[in-house]
Amino acid sequence: MDDQSKPYSDYTVIGSEVKTGTLSKTFMASVFTWMFTALGLSAVMAYLFANNLYLMSFLVNETGLSIVGWIVMFAPLGFVMLMSFGFNRLSAPAMTGLFLLYAAVNGISFSFILLTYTAASVVGCFAAAAAMFGIMAVLGYTTNQDLTKFGRLMMMGVIGIVIATVINWFMGSERMDYIISIVGVAVFTGLTAYDVQKLKHIGMGIEQEGLPAVGVKKAAIFGALSLYLDFIMIFVYLLRLFGGRRD
Repeated sequence: MDDQSKPYSDYTVIGSEVKTGTLSKTFMASVFTWMFTALGLSAVMAYLFANNLYLMSFLVNETGLSIVGWIVMFAPLGFVMLMSFGFNRLSAPAMTGLFLLYAAVNGISFSFILLTYTAASVVGCFAAAAAMFGIMAVLGYTTNQDLTKFGRLMMMGVIGIVIATVINWFMGSERMDYIISIVGVAVFTGLTAYDVQKLKHIGMGIEQEGLPAVGVKKAAIFGALSLYLDFIMIFVYLLRLFGGRRD
């Protein structure tokens, strides 16, 4: 197997004694650039659809969500699975296109958030999510503590959240929803530190092993996807906890 076909996870275990250099820092800068690009695209699409009745008419009709609306709601999960399982087979341009398309579709689905919650609560929760994400990102990048076991614990928490959410769809318990949101904020805040440290180690691996440029770009896109998901989930769960709904 050549370097380009190695899966993303193969570059996550690199000795902590290796110092970050120019290539590693460039890789991390690329990851955050793509992440912020995706967030910006999502924000623009959410704003456009939430403030344009014509565009919103494609998503909803007299009876509720239209077919397009349902597709928009569930398509992001398909994009994530496609990028995750197709990492080795997809080209760098394909990964980039899928990531940007995912961010755009995700933004369209977030238009419902802007229509549900007040502008003040959306801005407040976004700022809080940004602060929490930033603190944990710095912690994950600078700490010398190995967060591998911590990350595995957080991933178990994600599985627990998914199971509890599915169960609560049938129960419809507001108390359970509140508990899930609290756990969700804690889990994805913790995952931010783990994912940043993992990406830092990937950058070290790139510097050591000389991964081809195509592989570096694909790894950066996938890393941006991980951090994008962490940030979005923190934001969404904070909104569910503290967001003020429109009358």
